[in-house]
Amino acid sequence: MAQRIVNNQYEMLLIGGSAGSLDVLIQLLPALNQKSNLSIIIVLHRKAGESLLVDLLSDKTRWFVKEAEDKEKIEKKTIYVAPPDYHLLIEKDKTFSLDFSEKVHFSRPSIDVSFETAAEAYGPALMAVLLSGANADGAEGMRQIKRSGGMTIVQDPREAAVSYMPQQAIELAKVDYIEPTTRIINIINRMAE
Repeated sequence: MAQRIVNNQYEMLLIGGSAGSLDVLIQLLPALNQKSNLSIIIVLHRKAGESLLVDLLSDKTRWFVKEAEDKEKIEKKTIYVAPPDYHLLIEKDKTFSLDFSEKVHFSRPSIDVSFETAAEAYGPALMAVLLSGANADGAEGMRQIKRSGGMTIVQDPREAAVSYMPQQAIELAKVDYIEPTTRIINIINRMAE
C-alpha cells in the first residue's frame, strides 16, 4: 500500500472482457490520458487465429498497442493485448509468460489467470476493470486483486451488453466501483495522474 501512496499512482491497468466489451474499449481507449505512466493489459475472449484486434485498437488511440509476447518485459505507456488461444501470465519480475494449459471458464486467454497473476506481481499498484461478458471469468481474479490491495472497477451490469460477467464479479469480489463507461474513464484518468 505504501508504494501507491508515495507515488500517488498505479503502475498497471488491466482490462478484461468478453461479449459486448469491444464497443466499450473503443470508447475508453481514445479517452485515456496520454500523460499517464501506466502499462495497460487487455484480456478479451477471442478465437484462435483472430489477429485484427491490435490494428483495430491502434486506430482508436495514440498509445502504442501490441500483442504481448512470451518473456517480454512490461513497459510503461504501452497497451498490451493478450494473444488468442494462450493464457497471459504476469510474472513477479514484470514480464509476460504465455501458457497453453487447459481453458478456464471455457476461455483461453482467461481473464482470471491474467488478473490473479497480476495481483501477485503488482499488488496495490494495480487497477483492474471488468467489462461485459457471458461467463464468470474475471470474478475470482477481481477478488484476488482486491485482496492484494488493488483497485477494482466493474462496468455497471445495467449498461453492459451482456451483464453476466460484471454481475458475477460484483457478487464475488465486493468491488470498489460499479460504473457506466463514462465514469470508468474518469476514474482511470483521475487515479493514473
